[in-house]
Amino acid sequence: MKEEVRVKDKVAVVTGGASGIGREICLELGRRKAIVIVADINEPGAQKTASEIVAAGGRAKPIRLDVSKSDEVQAVVDETVRAQGRLDYMFNNAGIAIGCDSRDMTLDHWRRIMNINLWGVIYGTTAAYQVMTKQGFGHIVNTSSIAGLIPFPIEIGYTTTKFAVVGLSQALRVEGHDLGVKVSVVCPGVVATPIYETADLVGASMDDVMAMNKIKIMPAEKAARLILKGVERNRAIIVIPRLWRLLWLVYRLCPSLIGLPMQKACRDFRALRKKTGILS
Repeated sequence: MKEEVRVKDKVAVVTGGASGIGREICLELGRRKAIVIVADINEPGAQKTASEIVAAGGRAKPIRLDVSKSDEVQAVVDETVRAQGRLDYMFNNAGIAIGCDSRDMTLDHWRRIMNINLWGVIYGTTAAYQVMTKQGFGHIVNTSSIAGLIPFPIEIGYTTTKFAVVGLSQALRVEGHDLGVKVSVVCPGVVATPIYETADLVGASMDDVMAMNKIKIMPAEKAARLILKGVERNRAIIVIPRLWRLLWLVYRLCPSLIGLPMQKACRDFRALRKKTGILS
């Protein structure tokens, strides 16, 4: 009950709110009586999420948003502030994944993932930060990944953007402290979201890649609850589940221990790459 009171009537914009972690954050905020702006490029999906919140007695508004376009992000923030009078939370959650041997990654791949995973977060952070510093309060929550703390091969574009999001968030957290703005970064491990289904894979099929992966997958609804718990406690870096916090500690103490299984994962992916007819 204590956590529900804290977000009751608070205004939250959530990008990527049509599916996965973003959707579950929206639903959980709705249950806790926050005012939720469900933003996603998938407009029908955003409408579905908002409708579920309203049907359950909550308040939500769906809006189509392409986070790679700064003017659209700014417009969502401006309209939210005009309508609600303030902005309490900005969840920059939208993202994509591209999996491939770096030799197969084109500049178009790089531009696409940078525009969404990094620039999308920069646009959302910048728009929200300007509002929140004037208000003297607010909380920006940026979604990175465990791949933003531990470098993952075969996901080099994803890893690059997620490391950048961690750096941005941690530096801004220090700047925002005296201005009343909180900043947290979320670094989930493997969570059951559509990002795996929609990932752009080069040189392998998703079935083959998932068969390689023996790691337990966390349900998105559980991830959302843990994320909001971390946000309520104003954690700087929210790493979930616990196993990944342990691996992050191991990486910091002895990076070479993590390097060995990463090299194996790289070789396994390259074996799949050969199966598709791409020469190693």
